[in-house]
Amino acid sequence: MTADTGGHIRYLLDLVRASDAHPAIDRIEILTRAFVDPDHGECYDQCIETIDDHTRIVRLRSADQAYLAKEQLWTQHDSLVEAAVAHINALDRWPDVIHAHYADAGALAAEIEARLGIPYVFTAHSLGHVKRAAFDGPCREVDGLERRIAIEDRAIAGASAIIASSRDEAELQYALYDAYDPGRIRIIAPGSDVHDFAEAKTDPAIDASIGRFLADPSKPTILAIARPVSKKNLAGLVEAYGRSPALQKAANLVIVAGTREDLRTLEPEVRDNLAELLILIDRYDLYGKVAYPKTHRPCDIPAVYAHARARRGVFVNPALNEPFGLTLLEASASGLPVVATDSGGPNDIVETCGNGLLVDPRSPDAISDALLVILGDAARYEQYVAGGRTAMRVYDWTAHVAIYADLLAEVAAAPMAQSVGHRNADHLLVSDIDGTLLGCSDALSAFRQWHGDERALVFAVATGRSFHSAMAVLAQHHAPLPAIVISSVGSEIYHRQPGGVYARDTAWDAKVAAGWDREAIARVIAEEGGLTPQSPLEQRRAKLSYMIQGDPDAGRRLRTLLDSRGLSCTIIQSHGRYLDVLPFAASKGTAVEHVRQALGLAAGQVVVAGDSGNDIEMLRSVPNAIIVGNHSDGLAERKDLSRCYVARSSYANGILEGVAHFRKTAQRA
Repeated sequence: MTADTGGHIRYLLDLVRASDAHPAIDRIEILTRAFVDPDHGECYDQCIETIDDHTRIVRLRSADQAYLAKEQLWTQHDSLVEAAVAHINALDRWPDVIHAHYADAGALAAEIEARLGIPYVFTAHSLGHVKRAAFDGPCREVDGLERRIAIEDRAIAGASAIIASSRDEAELQYALYDAYDPGRIRIIAPGSDVHDFAEAKTDPAIDASIGRFLADPSKPTILAIARPVSKKNLAGLVEAYGRSPALQKAANLVIVAGTREDLRTLEPEVRDNLAELLILIDRYDLYGKVAYPKTHRPCDIPAVYAHARARRGVFVNPALNEPFGLTLLEASASGLPVVATDSGGPNDIVETCGNGLLVDPRSPDAISDALLVILGDAARYEQYVAGGRTAMRVYDWTAHVAIYADLLAEVAAAPMAQSVGHRNADHLLVSDIDGTLLGCSDALSAFRQWHGDERALVFAVATGRSFHSAMAVLAQHHAPLPAIVISSVGSEIYHRQPGGVYARDTAWDAKVAAGWDREAIARVIAEEGGLTPQSPLEQRRAKLSYMIQGDPDAGRRLRTLLDSRGLSCTIIQSHGRYLDVLPFAASKGTAVEHVRQALGLAAGQVVVAGDSGNDIEMLRSVPNAIIVGNHSDGLAERKDLSRCYVARSSYANGILEGVAHFRKTAQRA
């Protein structure tokens, strides 16, 4: 194993294994680079390695046949492109789609598409811009990053679609690139094969290999498992532990950081990071409190988690940025609560599973405080353990490949697909997502079947979620793919295009930008508003989002404050917890009106459905509005919504009930 071997390799292999079982995917070739190196084995110089009847590995020879670290692969791009084109031309049929993993493969795929016209999708796994931002000054880890970033920008620019693992990746990380186009990015959460971890038992040999470091091996375990590279921030974890006597008293720290025999023979980054860990252990005199075993086999890892579970421990991922966070799923399946970095995929995992706490990985105090909270609160501990059990259900490779295969089919068909238009549409249905379309699986199934029979109806969603969050949750629940997405409480609109991607409505962007002084509003709220901002992921170019903690007067007070400063905006409260500040022109209601006019429909041809306060503007914007039976925020009692149809049925069944009501009413008229 080298520093180049990480979670992205397991991701690829698991994706191939799951794709091999999907009926729509009948042939897979894994193209990689051949090399000759006695330390790694002769198999890496084998040109063709057959996996099964559908899958094989093809190793292409490049100009330099020696093993090269990933930072040097750019020197082989030209010769690898020539080898790949020659290989493809020799096949009995060309591939329908290329899926490029990592930056160099993306650059090769872009050149192959330019020569042969084969479309490609791109998965970065990690991005150079993010890695560069993680380090404050010059160091070995950032050497060559400018070249890598340029390679990534080219790969992003040419991709028909980009597959991201998390909202952080889709909305923050890719946004750092010149070629960023949010409509081409789809979040498809990776699967996880974690059943072995759920069933794992402790192993006396593993317990002994850890216990030999510790004065009291029976104490709770703080466990970290990661490659010893800088971005994994294991030194930050030791720093947090070393600075907290309370944490040292409460638990032992166990760090599993790869396998080593002699530090002097390791690659420089790995060697330097392990040396830093040892220096910190010595500086804080943590002998007898920290275990750092030298070796383990991959098959030992479930027993390592079981060791921590048996001692009511906590798993920690302190990475400066974590693209996804597979170890969090392994830990959760093993029955451990987690403390995880708030940068990257862990945001989605912790939000979805409710299995732990997020922290700023650069703050030792934040890390130690979160660990002490979980270790010291038995009820919270059990709550996070229970939440983690959802990991195996939600992060499933079969579900991932079902969405993935549909996307590949759309990408492959895009050159022959007609433009997505709505000339024959006679109705527009716009539904909120959470609590309206989603919330009951049986109701959604009925809606899905009904939607499949509706040929002249344009289906749109309007949500407080961001575009990527909306698309991810719809895919997770197998909801129908909307033709139009009104996202971020009406401040953004996206239209579906051929190839399974979406185009942002720039005309709407221009409308909502008029008179919107985001910086001034944010400054006034920060200085005088007394509101707590929601996470950075919830802040948008045309939306500021805050928590109001059940304060019904928060919006009124904020309106008075901003009016006194001459700052125009729209303020929307929902669910008794959230407050969104939008441009004056933006709301779900005005966005629906914009879409209606673009489709050339009359107001009576539009039906909207919602359940909460952030749907109010939309519900009163058209004659045909549905309040689903499970509504909140007192919608049914509002005088300005008295003409709405209040369904007896809840969630998607309430939508169907309301649509049927309005159609009957129209027939009578």
